[in-house]
Amino acid sequence: MSSLVERPLQNYEAIIILHPDVNETEQKALFKRNAETIQSFKGRVNHLDTWGKRRLANPVKKMKMGNYFHTTFEAKAEAVAEIERLLGIDDRVLRFFHTKLDDRKSLSQYVEDFKKTLADSVRREQEKDAKRDARKAASAGMSNSDRRPRRGRDDDEEGSMEDGE
Repeated sequence: MSSLVERPLQNYEAIIILHPDVNETEQKALFKRNAETIQSFKGRVNHLDTWGKRRLANPVKKMKMGNYFHTTFEAKAEAVAEIERLLGIDDRVLRFFHTKLDDRKSLSQYVEDFKKTLADSVRREQEKDAKRDARKAASAGMSNSDRRPRRGRDDDEEGSMEDGE
């Protein structure tokens, strides 16, 4: 006779990237289904953050943008497996990633640290975009007279064809 040992709840975080055209109603339905799956395994969702549309590091299904979401929750491993199965068959989901968190750190501390990291990332991205825009403005600001003239066939020292020669 084998005894069934109740597995403890573990802390997890997930990053989910949805298709950029998914509307808010569909997003809420997807995350409601995920929350119900977690609760069916006696777990609970700690938080869900929406990052909004962001550029993907690499195109996925020919998409260059995606709606990013970050969530933390307590659940059993079976719940994570079921969520991954459901996300894997949903065409609206471009990518997802689940990570088991260290139990020595509280979920609220993870969320706080994560928000600091995200704020730094957004700041760096804005600085990079500002530099790129400044370079574009500088190159667009150069007039044709500022550029070095190209020497063509008609600019020979001997004269041009218009001289009647």
